Amino acid sequence: MINAVECFHYATLELVRSAPIKQRLVSAYRRHLAALPEEQLPSELRASFGQIMRALQGVQPMRGEDAVTASVRKMSNQEADECAAQIVEMFGQMCRFNVAAVRSNSVVQLHSIDRVADEYETAALLVNN
Repeated sequence: MINAVECFHYATLELVRSAPIKQRLVSAYRRHLAALPEEQLPSELRASFGQIMRALQGVQPMRGEDAVTASVRKMSNQEADECAAQIVEMFGQMCRFNVAAVRSNSVVQLHSIDRVADEYETAALLVNN
């Protein structure tokens, strides 16, 4: 099973191709974001993801097209650029969340947290003159 970070990674790679922005946006959605369950995302990103999904599905399609094609067709190039930028920004945020999680999991406990600091003896330093 592919995870949310990988979906956004591949969607970002789709967005940097040389095709027109609207075509790249539809492709990124269809290939990598459409089937992504919102529950796989960090809670802090779910609202932004919902906003992107509504922008990409919000227009009633005409005969022979789907909601994504209709929604992106109605966008200006500027709006399509902004939507693509939001997807890339979410990928960056997810990467930062993953790095923070890895760092917090790599903490090594050197002593029991139940011990009081007074229990630790300090070595006396002797200086011979």
